[in-house]
Amino acid sequence: MVEESLWMQKVRANPEHSRWYIERFRSMERAGHDLAGEARLVDAMAPRGARILDAGCGPGRLGGQLAAAGHHVVGVDVDPVLIEAAEQDNPGPRWLVGDLAELDLPARGIPDPFDVIVAAGNVMTFLAPGTRTEVLTRLRRHLASDGRAVIGFGAGRGYAFSEFFTDAADAGLKSDVLLSTWDLQPFTDNSDFLVAIMRSA
Repeated sequence: MVEESLWMQKVRANPEHSRWYIERFRSMERAGHDLAGEARLVDAMAPRGARILDAGCGPGRLGGQLAAAGHHVVGVDVDPVLIEAAEQDNPGPRWLVGDLAELDLPARGIPDPFDVIVAAGNVMTFLAPGTRTEVLTRLRRHLASDGRAVIGFGAGRGYAFSEFFTDAADAGLKSDVLLSTWDLQPFTDNSDFLVAIMRSA
């Protein structure tokens, strides 16, 4: 049993947290907010019909958009309530309950590696801190030899970008491109968000 994620600690403290999160994004979508920025970036860099892992997929918004663009998507999240919402709102991808610190998709009948692995929505900051390097290592192991991982999260969430770069290097990942937004603004020392496009070192 791995260390409980910060997300599941929030859920344990407030059992309605997951439902609130689901409804928040449903409400934003109904209001016409642009929620497709992450999907546009990933779709642009992926080959057509790519195998994509949505790591920490939540209620499936990103994975659903990528599946609608013609990609073969698997989504994994530790929270079964979010996975249930993903199945309801975004049928098509394969949605799985699982902790990313224990990610072993070949053991679950999904042997092929992924062209792209995306961890958006501050997934990295909701992990148990002691599992961050292990999660990054497991993501790398699921990448195709020429695959890329796209990881995005904000500053001020208890995980400094410098720590992330160290953990990623320890996990065998190297940076190809660093951005500060999903719409391709460059990353600088003053950026308050990071989108790291990485590949196996």
